[in-house]
Amino acid sequence: QVQLMESGGGSVQTGGSLRLSCAASGVTTISKRCIGWFRQAPGKEREGVALIYTDGGSTLYINSVKGRFTIGQDNGPNMVYLQMNSLKPEDTAMYYCAATQFAIGCSWPPSNFAAWGQGTQVAVSS
Repeated sequence: QVQLMESGGGSVQTGGSLRLSCAASGVTTISKRCIGWFRQAPGKEREGVALIYTDGGSTLYINSVKGRFTIGQDNGPNMVYLQMNSLKPEDTAMYYCAATQFAIGCSWPPSNFAAWGQGTQVAVSS
């Protein structure tokens, strides 16, 4: 079973950058899974931010982060990152990494994802 751990959150000013990392364990490889970054701000529902299918690297982004955020796989076999540039106060949230079960493709609903990390906090001040 996949276990996920996020790191890299913090506090930045508007226009700043952060790089979040998601480390997967419990499996030999995260190949042929969808790995997603989600976020949840206080009083709001959890929303998908970026998805990557690890076999081939196809990606999806929500409109509000296109051109600012990049999801990708690190050199390590079980690492996925989220590079966040030009951060805005509305990006402030707890960010979670999630993984589907093996051979499940990418789609936005959180119910599509079987494993979740504990989250890492991102705060952007104006």
